[in-house]
Amino acid sequence: MERTYPKHGVQIGIPHVLQREAILIHAANDALKELLGCIAPVTTLTGEGKGTESRKALAELKALVYSLWDSGQEVFLHIQ
Repeated sequence: MERTYPKHGVQIGIPHVLQREAILIHAANDALKELLGCIAPVTTLTGEGKGTESRKALAELKALVYSLWDSGQEVFLHIQ
C-alpha cells in the first residue's frame, strides 16, 4: 500500500494492522526518538534501534518495491 502522509510524504505502508490505520515504512536513524511503531530501514546498524543513512536505504527499498508493484507482483514482509 502506498499513501501520502503530511509528515513523511509518500510512504509504503502495511495495511490492516489491529488498532492502527497502517504501519509506515519511513526514514529514521534513531528508533526511540523518531518512530512510534513504524519501520525504518537503515544502511548500517550502529546500535540497538540506531543506524545510518536511513533515507538512502528507504530510497533503495522503495525502488525495489515499486518495480515489483509496477510489474503486477505482490510484496511480502517477513519479520523474524
